[in-house]
Amino acid sequence: MREMKDSGTLAFGTIPSTWKITKFKNLFFLRSTKNTGNRELLSVYLDKGVISYSDSDGMQVHKPSESLAAYQNVEIGDFVLNNQQAWRGSVGVSKYHGIISPAYFVYSMTDECYAPYMNYLLRDSSMVHQYELASRGVGTIQRNLFAPWLKNSIVLIPPICEQKVIANFLDSQCSEIDAISADIQKEIEILEQYKRSVITEAVTKGLNPDVEMKDSGIEWVGNVPDHWGVLANKYVMKKRKDICTKWNGENVLSLTMNGVIVRDLDNPVGKMPTTFDGYQFVYSGNLLMCLFDYDVTPRCVGIVKNDGVTSPAYSRFELKENATLEYFYYYYLMIDFTKELLHLAKNLRHSFTEEQLGALKVPLPPLDEQKNIATYLDSKCKEIESVIASKKQQLEVLDSYKKSLIYEYVTGKKEVPAQN
Repeated sequence: MREMKDSGTLAFGTIPSTWKITKFKNLFFLRSTKNTGNRELLSVYLDKGVISYSDSDGMQVHKPSESLAAYQNVEIGDFVLNNQQAWRGSVGVSKYHGIISPAYFVYSMTDECYAPYMNYLLRDSSMVHQYELASRGVGTIQRNLFAPWLKNSIVLIPPICEQKVIANFLDSQCSEIDAISADIQKEIEILEQYKRSVITEAVTKGLNPDVEMKDSGIEWVGNVPDHWGVLANKYVMKKRKDICTKWNGENVLSLTMNGVIVRDLDNPVGKMPTTFDGYQFVYSGNLLMCLFDYDVTPRCVGIVKNDGVTSPAYSRFELKENATLEYFYYYYLMIDFTKELLHLAKNLRHSFTEEQLGALKVPLPPLDEQKNIATYLDSKCKEIESVIASKKQQLEVLDSYKKSLIYEYVTGKKEVPAQN
């Protein structure tokens, strides 16, 4: 077993005796050179580090400026930090010549640093904690990295030959973990698609495969059982809106991917208004829909299961006597999967009105059949979601193992096994 010594910092604990501890300012030098043209646009992400912007499709929160003239050059081997998100780990060593937002920090590294090793170390929790200490701000949304504070952060430097051995070993190990994770993620996507197809089949074709069919006249529905009705949506649900002029501590609800949830006001996540006065009342058994920002809102329909208040921008519906809440929830969930109603949303906010929604034709099975379909889907979706949850837990275990593996080797707690 190799000899160890105290690093003098809790971030690294004990380290191999031949490794060096130094300050960030001795290894990294801040520089900013303006875009020289003909360079690839880069992005920095929490779980990916520095990547090509073209590979970040679907992940972008902010779009780049129309003019990239003020963007700054990034060279291969540069250390790039998102100055507002570094405290969460949005950093990485670049494998690309490119350009990045002028708001980011770009550092060159000395020859003591082997870039692939440094990419593992600088993204490890032992360093991310120091970026948090070097950041200024309030709350848990945004904190700005302060370069003078970052200069005094502690960095671990093994001999360059060991850096290369560790980086090569971690490349091999992490690529295996990533491959397993990718396979599991693909299985999750297949299960999600299967769930969608189960819902679509049940709400448009019913549960009896031998029943006679007819054309519904609804483009995204196609044929429906011959004994089903087809009528305008306004005949199955009615819009209601009751404003809460003065909030008195009622549950505050939000429409999310996990359904209509009660917000935890003691531990708020995301933006919160200064007051809930002017929100609208909602009641258990209502159908809540989002008819604005339809193109980007992840989930636009949900069942209200708790009385409370919610944003007045949402649309609240009560189901009529000929309609079952759960059946029409699943029907509009099917539509939400593919954003079929996007053709109605033609303005800048991609919104449409309750009147437009009310005019849409919907299938109407007999009431008892609606209930049977909903019961079947409750059971079937729960079964599928249980398998998906198990797969997601596997991903969490793999991610935790990968982080632990990286920490143990970049801080010298474990030595790379000798090659035969």
